[in-house]
Amino acid sequence: MTELPGTGSCSQPYRVGFLLVDNFTLIALATAIEPLRMANQMAGRELYTWQLVSDDGQPARASDGIAMLPDAAISDRQCFDLVIVVAGVDVIHSYSRRDLNWLKALARRRVVLGAVCTGAYVLASAGLLDGYGCSAHWECLAAMREGFPRVRCNNRLYTLERDRMTCTGGSVPLHMMLSFLARRHGRALANAVSDMFVCDRMREDSEQQPVSLRQQLMAVQPKLAEVAQLMEANIEEPIELQELAQLAGVSRRKLERLFLKHLDCSPSRYYLKLRLDRARRLLKQTSCPIVEIASMCGFVSATHFSRCYRKYLGMAPKTERLMVSGCPTSMDVLTEPLVQVTSASRHALRMARLEPTYGEFNGAVLPTH
Repeated sequence: MTELPGTGSCSQPYRVGFLLVDNFTLIALATAIEPLRMANQMAGRELYTWQLVSDDGQPARASDGIAMLPDAAISDRQCFDLVIVVAGVDVIHSYSRRDLNWLKALARRRVVLGAVCTGAYVLASAGLLDGYGCSAHWECLAAMREGFPRVRCNNRLYTLERDRMTCTGGSVPLHMMLSFLARRHGRALANAVSDMFVCDRMREDSEQQPVSLRQQLMAVQPKLAEVAQLMEANIEEPIELQELAQLAGVSRRKLERLFLKHLDCSPSRYYLKLRLDRARRLLKQTSCPIVEIASMCGFVSATHFSRCYRKYLGMAPKTERLMVSGCPTSMDVLTEPLVQVTSASRHALRMARLEPTYGEFNGAVLPTH
């Protein structure tokens, strides 16, 4: 992998800007900044400076409702060596045209560009990831692959390629920044920073995003995992169950028993759920017509798609789309005076309605200890 520009020793601090996109995830911001702070502490000098930047210099609200006061607006004359886009919930409706133009101007000046969580979507929207490998939170990968075919999306934790660095969400920015520090200053400093955060190891960029509990279970049954992977790779043109069994080298009856035993459902039901989950993400994260989404998810007609969607998800696709368009956008929420938002958790829940996973446990009995 090609080293990032500006990785040589330099007497001047390396200047990092963090562009806060409305409803960014606070954990992604914190885990990206803290390694820089600790590198300075461990080095005993200012290796790095950082500033928070927003579209207009006004407070940016995180996905948990906490408002962050930026140091500058994008219109201010700031000089950066690296700018990282920090995004999160409802990224499709959260960035502005000014953000994209600013990022394009930075790219022309050969500023290194990065993104954490769903921030890669913003860089891709500006055309700044065309031809690059890209890592992003698994929840927005479907929308990115559909919307930006020239971006080489992957499922790795993070990707450092040429003058771009992208990663998934949660605590992964910590590992991307540790790798960044190792490239600039050697592994000794990166390991020391890692130790200070009680991090047992620096995760490699080749590692994949964590798999779900079901996928971990399937790893115990290789044939089950093989069939599930075939299903995931053939959403638009579903494979018949008999052919799936033949490709996996098992009988149809045995395949059905494996699914019932380990996943508590039939193969056809599992396949349908994969297709409906994909459809739900596309409904919420893209503007593709419902007819196109039905086709992309392997349904013979929009009528068949609507019937299945209503039966298993409790509402029609059109209703799902209307709920998204009817929810407050990030800009709508930011125009409310901060004093009117009495509950940060309520704000977070309002914005979470836009996410594909919203209500996934609706109806389940959850412990309340």
